[in-house]
Amino acid sequence: MDPRFWHDRWETGRTNFHEGQPNAFLVDYIQTLNLPKGARIFLPLCGKTRDIAWLLSQGFHVVGAELSATAIDQLFADLDVTPDITQQGTLQHRSAPGLDIYVGDIFDLTPTALGQVDATFDRAALVALPADMRDRYAQHIVTLTQSAPQLLVTFQYDEALIQGPPFAIPADQVKALYGDAYTLTRLARQDTDGGLKGHPATEELWHLIAAPAP
Repeated sequence: MDPRFWHDRWETGRTNFHEGQPNAFLVDYIQTLNLPKGARIFLPLCGKTRDIAWLLSQGFHVVGAELSATAIDQLFADLDVTPDITQQGTLQHRSAPGLDIYVGDIFDLTPTALGQVDATFDRAALVALPADMRDRYAQHIVTLTQSAPQLLVTFQYDEALIQGPPFAIPADQVKALYGDAYTLTRLARQDTDGGLKGHPATEELWHLIAAPAP
């Protein structure tokens, strides 16, 4: 997908995908990851999500990646925090206590720059990508995080009725993307509150994706 699509959405304020409160799935299922306080949780394509403030309040260290600098300007403004800013290659690194955000193309982010990842929460990254980008993205996330466990949100709907993003990614596609590296467990399946883009027949699928024990 052309990066200009997302830049334009943020710059014009067309961000109906942004939730104004912590994601209910994250709140309900974070304990399935069995993480200690201080664990580093990675949020790919994080935007200005309120999940970050909630995770910080729970004692976790948050690492995010986001294409739009506008979104990250708004994130730090919402947090009332002034970040330290450095340039790391093509990426801008904005940091504050307990928080590191990399601004730029997520495919330019390396495991060395990202550092240790104890878990990933993907609510809006995989579902934002068209089909021809998903294999590359999934492989990149596995490499970036060294197969850290994930909580993943996807949608299931009739693509003849709704045009993504967010795109429909049913459970069999999740398995095709991640099944070689992880064991997949469906944690929940429910109708999307209020439907999606005016169509009520939309389901959210909530997945726990964890690497098999050695």
